[in-house]
Amino acid sequence: MQALRARQAGDAERNLRAALAQAPGHPEVQRLLAIALRMQGMNGEALELLRQAADRWPDDVMMQNGLGTALDASGDRVAAIAAFRRACELAPEAAVLWANLGKTLGDYSQFEEAIPVLEHALRIAPHAASSIRLAHALRAIGRIDEAEQRLRAMLADAPADNEVWLALAGLKTRPLKKSDSARMQALLQRADLKPGERISLLFALAKSYDDQRLYEQAFAAYVDGNAATRRIHHWDAGLFRAFVDDILHAFARPVADIPGQQGDEVIFIVSLPRSGSSLTEQILASHPKVVGAGELDSTTVVIDTESARRGEPFPLWVKAATPEDWLRMGRHYLDLTERWRKPGQRFTDKLPGNWLRVGAIFAMLPGARVIDCRRDPVESCFSCFRTLFSHANQPFSYELGDIAAYWRDYDRASRHWQALYPKAFRAQQYEALVADPEAQTRELLDFCGLDFDPACLRYWEAQHSVRTASAAQVREPIRKDTARANRYGALLDPLRTELGLPPFAAR
Repeated sequence: MQALRARQAGDAERNLRAALAQAPGHPEVQRLLAIALRMQGMNGEALELLRQAADRWPDDVMMQNGLGTALDASGDRVAAIAAFRRACELAPEAAVLWANLGKTLGDYSQFEEAIPVLEHALRIAPHAASSIRLAHALRAIGRIDEAEQRLRAMLADAPADNEVWLALAGLKTRPLKKSDSARMQALLQRADLKPGERISLLFALAKSYDDQRLYEQAFAAYVDGNAATRRIHHWDAGLFRAFVDDILHAFARPVADIPGQQGDEVIFIVSLPRSGSSLTEQILASHPKVVGAGELDSTTVVIDTESARRGEPFPLWVKAATPEDWLRMGRHYLDLTERWRKPGQRFTDKLPGNWLRVGAIFAMLPGARVIDCRRDPVESCFSCFRTLFSHANQPFSYELGDIAAYWRDYDRASRHWQALYPKAFRAQQYEALVADPEAQTRELLDFCGLDFDPACLRYWEAQHSVRTASAAQVREPIRKDTARANRYGALLDPLRTELGLPPFAAR
């Protein structure tokens, strides 16, 4: 335990394995060993130890909490939430347990359930992270004013909290004020700011400048914030291009022929981030026969599991996979998404990065449909540049040249999938949807095999949660003034050059 406190996971593991040899199957030793293993990235063995320990000590609070954490890391959402719920039942006055449950519910887009859980955690004990998560959950279900009020109240108590400033900027549709800019400028003069704190404030400051139409100042703040982020999160565009080459080579043609229509209830929505995918999902989820599941990591779990089983990374094993293998992987995906599968209904899976896995998706789920949400490349790339993504999960987005290279890889892959699967892959242009919502919505529904329903034209009224950066924007009717690139004029000419487009003055 001393080694664990000192973050010396290797030493802790050696001592705990020795203890386990003397007391085989001791639940507390197994729990501590699981912590040491998880600190070293060995979640599989840790999970098995925690399952054994929880079977012996089912009423131990720490056991259930640890089990929930390991299950969450393994992608088993339903079991993780059940374990966290059990921990809360065992210790109903422990705020940290309710906070863990609320966070996990939010991570899996179950915001309606997360809100009362987080409210309960905050009643027991105030906690900034839980309060911000509550604001995010309120935003996700359309209670934008309540989210803003909560964040403003937090700033009144903690005016230097960079995470609150970033969350406030993330509301998108609520403009920041000149006084907000002045307060953030003052905070940025502090010498004790950590790199992450400075980055959050720079992105929030940039958004406030943009709200005030001070575009040169906004661009400078975005450049500084992105440059600081890129120093922490490296991206190798050449390595990624080679990875895309390997995928397109592995899926030069359809690789499996599974009988039947396995996966016909799934509608995948792929895209570059910030390209209208949330809008497309919200329109579809407004249909009575569609459930909007949000950004699921199920395809990632399936492919990572298969890669671990074969001992080599995706897509190197694709040529060796048989139709039976793909059928099994498809069933694994459907098991993981069971919560979203309703009789007579379809559900959406809106993970943007699934554009890399379209070949695998059609191999294991031949009945699925894929919608590729496309937007003007400059708008799409610049919108990524203006967004500080959670956990830096879009590491290509912090330098304009990297973003352009990523867009080129995405574009050639999308064209490849369109040629390979013309009847099951639809390119949905954001600008066309904005210009003629009804005609495009009818085409979209027809592609999905759905009858037209007028509720889809009033998508902002739907009670569907949205966890992405567009959560506030899709709670309003389609706006025709969302384009930002032209406001920044020639400042974006380096991006246009990287994309092979003429400079701003020539347009």
